[in-house]
Amino acid sequence: MGLTQSKLAVGDLIFDGRLCGPEGGAVVVLLHGWPEFSSWWQDSLEALGAAGYRAVAFDQRGYFRGARPLDVAEYCPDCLVDDVLRTADAVGAQSFHIAAHDWGGMVAWALATFHPQRLKSLTVLSTPHPIALQDSRKAPKQDHCLDYVRFFRLRDGSPKSALLADGARRLRAAFDPRVPKDPVDEAAQRLAKPGALSATLNWYRAVDDDLYVPAGEVRVPTLYIWGENDMALGEDAAMRTKDFVKAPYQFVRLAGHAHWLPNEGEPDLQPIILAHLLMIDLASQPT
Repeated sequence: MGLTQSKLAVGDLIFDGRLCGPEGGAVVVLLHGWPEFSSWWQDSLEALGAAGYRAVAFDQRGYFRGARPLDVAEYCPDCLVDDVLRTADAVGAQSFHIAAHDWGGMVAWALATFHPQRLKSLTVLSTPHPIALQDSRKAPKQDHCLDYVRFFRLRDGSPKSALLADGARRLRAAFDPRVPKDPVDEAAQRLAKPGALSATLNWYRAVDDDLYVPAGEVRVPTLYIWGENDMALGEDAAMRTKDFVKAPYQFVRLAGHAHWLPNEGEPDLQPIILAHLLMIDLASQPT
C-alpha cells in the first residue's frame, strides 16, 4: 500500500496523518520534532512500508489546526504521550514500534518509561534520554547550547517575531544545509500561519525551564542514533543515555552528521532502523 494522507480523530482532536504499508503489517509510529511535520518522515514511511510495516506519522499537537488547544498546560508531556497511545489505538495497534526525532524523542522516552507494555521497540534519533540530558547540563557548554529553550519559553511574542522576520530567516537558518529546501519552505510557510508557531512553542512552555521531561529506566529494546556534530545535544548526554536503558541497546554514532538526521541524506539511516525492527520482530516470533 502506497503513501496515503488521512485525518485521525483522537478524542476532541483531529490529527493530520500519513500512512504507508499493508494494513496488516506491524505498526511503526513516527514522531517528528520541532519545527518539523509528519511529511518530514516521507522517506522513512516509504522505506518501512516497502518492508511490510504499517508506518504511521502524524502532525502532533499544535502542528495542525485540528489539534491546537489554546491552554499551554495542554501541551504537557503527559498529553503528548497520550496522543501517541490514542493514535495507535485509532489505527488498531495494541503494541507497536516507535521511531522519533528531537522533541518526538522526548515523548518517546517518556512513553517507553511509563507504557513499556505497549511498545515492541524504541528508536530515537538525536535526542538523549531526558535524565542524561539533565545530568550533562552541569557542564556549561551543554547548558549554553540550550539557551534557545529559554528564549522559546518567553510569552511576550519575541520568539515568534524573531523566528519569522525577514521571510523566517532565523527559522530557516536553524537547519543543516543538507536538509532539502522543500521541507524547510514547508515549515516556514505553515508556521507563519496565525497561531501555528506559538502552538508549537507551547511544547517548551509546558515544561520547566530546565527542559525536564519525566522519564526513568527504559525496559524496551532501544536503538539510539546520534550525529556527532549535533549543535544542541552534545556527546556527554549521548554517551550517558545507555545508563538508563535496561534492555538490549544499540548506539549508532553518525560521523559528520548534525541534528536533523531524518533529512540529512544519510543513505544508511533506513537500513539501520529496519535492521533493528526486523531483529526485534524475529526474536519475538515463536520457535
